[in-house]
Amino acid sequence: GPGRNEFAPVCPSARLIPQLSDMTRYAGPGPTHDLTDLVIQARVMAVKGSCAAGDDKSVLPAKVQVTVAVQRGPAMRGREADVPVFLAVTEGEIVRDKRVFPVHVVFPPNVDRLTMTSQEIDMALPISPTKSGASYGIIAGFQLTPDELAANRHASGR
Repeated sequence: GPGRNEFAPVCPSARLIPQLSDMTRYAGPGPTHDLTDLVIQARVMAVKGSCAAGDDKSVLPAKVQVTVAVQRGPAMRGREADVPVFLAVTEGEIVRDKRVFPVHVVFPPNVDRLTMTSQEIDMALPISPTKSGASYGIIAGFQLTPDELAANRHASGR
């Protein structure tokens, strides 16, 4: 925590965008699918972050974790999958940085649903006397294909 007569740094706010928080992958191309085509279905459940003052007054170190719930579908081959999750740093409505990282999922025998939290992801946000960590936002979601994004938008009515 902060020292005596010091304030903790202001951290960026984390948020989820509904259309990017769900991923449904099917086997094979095509506009229509049924349950037997389902490979994997996942949802970003939470984004948790923390920050603390560092030695460099121009950088705010932050740590972020993403929690995802994953369900194995009948069309999934094997018991392992990589789910593409992204973290983006925003400033207002502008995305300043975005990184995609795979969350590796291993389904034990007789288990088709898992909830897991990623390891901490380190971030370094530039700050100054006129720009605090509150100037930024953190967005987490899935790196979707154009078809998956269109399906999510259709499902949400947007």
